[in-house]
Amino acid sequence: MRDRWNGSSIPVALAAAAVGAVATASITSIAGQSEAGRTVDGRPDLSGIWQANNEAHWDLEAHAARPGAVTQPGVYPYPYAEVPAAPVLALGAAAGVPGSIGVVQGDGRIPYTPEALATKQENAANWIDRDPELKCYLPGTPRAMYMPYPFQIVQSTNKIHMSFPFGQTARTIHLDEVEPPPDWTYMGHSVGRWEGDTLVVDVTDFNGKNWFDRAGNFHTDALRLEERLTPISADAFLYEVTIDDPNVFTRPWTIAMPIYRRLEPNITVLEYPCIEFAEEFLYGHLRKEPLVTRWEGETLIVDITRKIPPGDALYDWYRK
Repeated sequence: MRDRWNGSSIPVALAAAAVGAVATASITSIAGQSEAGRTVDGRPDLSGIWQANNEAHWDLEAHAARPGAVTQPGVYPYPYAEVPAAPVLALGAAAGVPGSIGVVQGDGRIPYTPEALATKQENAANWIDRDPELKCYLPGTPRAMYMPYPFQIVQSTNKIHMSFPFGQTARTIHLDEVEPPPDWTYMGHSVGRWEGDTLVVDVTDFNGKNWFDRAGNFHTDALRLEERLTPISADAFLYEVTIDDPNVFTRPWTIAMPIYRRLEPNITVLEYPCIEFAEEFLYGHLRKEPLVTRWEGETLIVDITRKIPPGDALYDWYRK
């Protein structure tokens, strides 16, 4: 996957970033007009089932639509003329990446150091081998908040619990005084407080193994977040996150998006057993007799040859 900011995609991305900034400004301007319910202690009640409705899980930055999550050069040597690569070709249009105005505030760009930007671009080019989501790692914070699955919030006076279907993930926001965790974690350690009707959460103690999205945007264990959840109405809240990691970024930066209540009368959070679904991807190359070797359709035949990386490279693949 090549640099999507080359050539004609630069004006598209910059224009989209400007639109995103205007849209978020409009959301922010009404953020104080909360009609949300209240808990017994008078705080906005965030309990319920929620879901983001955007493309942030693909790429936090503004981007044009692409024909596949993994692409290769086509007939013409331009990024916009690339075609789906072999791993996703058989999926046709279902393998495409939708365009987005982005959720990064300010100029719409993530302020990487030059070295970290090179790593991000390598991550994108090697998405199948590197994205922690594909390997069923816990998605991390804030990524879990805008993955394409509903999630549940259960709120009390001193704890807020969030449960996510992907990988049976959960996080607890502590509104009282607690001991720090004994080790670094995927989801981080969340300590919250109320500033008026806004829930402010400081998140620390990350293990540095997560990405922010499917575009290769990443962080290290130095990550620190400040999340702000502000009710917009009874059925939406504004989610803002200021991201700071001096190992990767030249300055703190912020993403923002509305997150919406799911209103179906029978809505619930259903299990997504990630490890079971991805078992053949993760461990199929270790089988004596591989289960998945060939797929044949009306116009395509896909042959799968599994390989085992030599020596420590096998374990490094799981650690990336």
